[in-house]
Amino acid sequence: MALRVLFLGGTGIISSACAALAVERGLDLTVLNRGGTSAKRPLPDGVRTLTADARDPGELRKALGDEEFDVVVDFVAFTTEHVAADVETFRDRTGQYVFISSASAYQKPVGHLPITESTPLANPFWQYSRDKIACEELLTAAYRDTGFPAVVVRPSHTYDRTSLPVDGGWTIVDRMRRGRPVVVPGDGTSLWVLTHHTDFAKGFVPLLGEPAATGGAVHITGDEVLTWDRIHRDLAAAAGVRDPQLVHVPSDAIAADDPVRGAGLLGDKAHSVIFDNTKLKRLVPGFTATTTFAQGAREIVAHHDAHPELAVVDPDVDARQDRLVERWG
Repeated sequence: MALRVLFLGGTGIISSACAALAVERGLDLTVLNRGGTSAKRPLPDGVRTLTADARDPGELRKALGDEEFDVVVDFVAFTTEHVAADVETFRDRTGQYVFISSASAYQKPVGHLPITESTPLANPFWQYSRDKIACEELLTAAYRDTGFPAVVVRPSHTYDRTSLPVDGGWTIVDRMRRGRPVVVPGDGTSLWVLTHHTDFAKGFVPLLGEPAATGGAVHITGDEVLTWDRIHRDLAAAAGVRDPQLVHVPSDAIAADDPVRGAGLLGDKAHSVIFDNTKLKRLVPGFTATTTFAQGAREIVAHHDAHPELAVVDPDVDARQDRLVERWG
């Protein structure tokens, strides 16, 4: 009998690839969200959909009726209020509950490399990460105190063809094509890991219903380690730009110019990371991330060139780039 799985959310960068692979592998998948499907990332054929606001417990219970699932995955929980409501709702109706956390929750600055699941969780820079840590702590207590079957999964900077994994989005590619300089944080040599969403799904879907995963945490990332210069040069090459002008700017200066984006930079991307995926490969034998960022960059550029409505240039980003280049270039 096929595993009965419920996704809360299903059309995001991560969840869309997971939904596609879950259906391909024969899982009985239900997706609950507020809009059913998305033109940007449509659900695959074979998915049953329910329409409700996952963050409204009453509306969620009404949509679910008395249904039970082998696995429930919440892709859209970001605060302890969200997770506490999930624990109450699914306590007696699922055999496993999977919370999507974030590898940004790991200790910053990083104490040692490579990062493993036992690396401490602490991020004084970014509220998003602190909220994820608090959610994990709530689930650990629920598992310890009542046996709630929680699993924590920590992605690290997962992307797809619709999203550019650099601050500034498509504006950065547009500037490269116009021969304009682009800002790279730090000296461009810090190390970073990007994960194509289909590679994430290959590690994630086999975890669903896996008893050995329950009660613990696991990160799912690629094994390719890149510098930020390399990431920008791969994007430039995909866009047909041979020699992009990269201007190195201290991360503190970038954050001071834009505190909202700066929190994620100082709390995540400014720190070198290398992940040890041994635990994942033990739980999912044969897991291998196969999409290099050079390949992913070509997908991104081709998709945006084919869909001009996505190739949006943000004038605020453009102006911010010019300010930083003028000062630091």
